[in-house]
Amino acid sequence: MAALTYGTLDCFPENVLIDILSYLNVRELVRNSRVCRRWKQLVKDQRLWRAVDLSTWKGVTSRVLWILLRQYLGRGLRYLRLRGLLLSARGGAFLTESWLQTLTSKCPRLRRLCLLHTDLRSLRSCSLLPPSLQVLELHYCEVSPEFFSPNPAVLKQSKNDAKNKTASSASQSIAIQTLVVNNVPSFSDQHLRSLGSWPHLSHLELRDLIRVTVAGLKGCVPPGTQTLGHLKQLELETRSRTQMVALGLGEGWPGLEGLSLGGKEVSPGLLSLSRLPDLHWLRLRMCRLTHTLVLRSCRSLTKLRMLEFNEVEFVEEMRQEETDSETDRLRSEDDPVPNLRHALRSLLPRCSVCFTKCTLTVNKD
Repeated sequence: MAALTYGTLDCFPENVLIDILSYLNVRELVRNSRVCRRWKQLVKDQRLWRAVDLSTWKGVTSRVLWILLRQYLGRGLRYLRLRGLLLSARGGAFLTESWLQTLTSKCPRLRRLCLLHTDLRSLRSCSLLPPSLQVLELHYCEVSPEFFSPNPAVLKQSKNDAKNKTASSASQSIAIQTLVVNNVPSFSDQHLRSLGSWPHLSHLELRDLIRVTVAGLKGCVPPGTQTLGHLKQLELETRSRTQMVALGLGEGWPGLEGLSLGGKEVSPGLLSLSRLPDLHWLRLRMCRLTHTLVLRSCRSLTKLRMLEFNEVEFVEEMRQEETDSETDRLRSEDDPVPNLRHALRSLLPRCSVCFTKCTLTVNKD
């Protein structure tokens, strides 16, 4: 019996057991909390609830969310990932105002919230989200027309009392610095203009948005009213040509330091990079480019320090003086375009160039 006692988990210290439990997902943690009283206390340790991913749990409902919030989630929560019921036959309300208020009070250190397939049209405004959020990700969600605006009730009161004072104090409560909007069908130019009231927004990612037009993107370029003047990094990835061309319609984007362009129609708006003199970081992904276009676009970017090509197809004309053996000797999988790399080094000596999963298409005609 003494030998069997030493073989149980009771002889392990608490830190070791918590490290073992950290490899389990949320559903397995809840099941293990029913083993005994000690395991129940160990599972409630906030070190196990810093990053919570519920996107793989298909049976999550509003009732399950309330149980997790009341029994497990607390001050240790930093990152929360949820999957809604847009693709579920059950439907029904998922995130309610009362649940968000309880989340705000019990988890004051929540910094990042990621929502997938979630219907947010029942929420009046994003001001109902926890004010401690710094990163908000919306993937395949649905939002209301006033979701990104401050509380509509606050705005209505501000018009009767002091106009902009109350509205500015309400917008100050939104501390989100990074916003990711991925394939949200209802996201339009109106939502894009509403982001101008977010004073701390510095990183914006827009992916596959069909209702964002050229005029809407151009209207967000500062200076002007309701513009994204605090924006430092912008990422655009879309299959639509209009959003790429929109970059070339403005006179530049003052203060923009990072830019990422992705999609099949990057080339039409690539020459507009010359109007972004403050650019430090540039990434081009999943597009088709030529050597001449890249060199012409980056010629005036003297402050550029990082240039990334991710899954880019380069098109090159074959010269008669080049032999196949010499071309094969210079090219490799990590560096399919050595001539372009050498040209960029001489053009931008302080810039680091990175090629990831790029290919080369040689036009023999």
